[in-house]
Amino acid sequence: MRLFLALVPPPALRARLAALADLAHARCGGRRMPDASLHLTLAFLGEVDEAQAVALGGWVRSLEIPPGDWRLDRWGTFQRPGIVWVGSRHPDPPLEALQRRLWDELAPRGIGGRPGRYIPHVTLLRHAHSLETDGLPDIRLDWSYNQLELIHSITDARGARYVTLARSGSP
Repeated sequence: MRLFLALVPPPALRARLAALADLAHARCGGRRMPDASLHLTLAFLGEVDEAQAVALGGWVRSLEIPPGDWRLDRWGTFQRPGIVWVGSRHPDPPLEALQRRLWDELAPRGIGGRPGRYIPHVTLLRHAHSLETDGLPDIRLDWSYNQLELIHSITDARGARYVTLARSGSP
């Protein structure tokens, strides 16, 4: 099972992110991320067997996530594979601390792959034809969070879809 830990936007914020994805798609082309797929990845866990996924689900449900607020105020791109995203102009220490904490707790659970650098972002487009974001509107969105999700990424003939396996602070 291919798993990751993420913050999932509340419906009103997801709608605003979807509108930004539409604007970016009109400007840059490529493959627009479906609204239901918009999220902030905190940790990509990779391929995990079913027993380990069950154990990770129990761990995630036991987590208490301190409330935080993340400001999205920047367009960004990754050259490969042509990603257009939104994120922050400035580091967000509480969000970065959460990401570090998760990796610190994942290592003893046999999960490797901690990235050397973390750039918090929400991917809006993949395989964009252009990475030119000048002229796109200024962004100022605030994301209040207090819960993360363990998500199973399933790829099949219909493409990729995400299924939540566990939420932090859930029984």
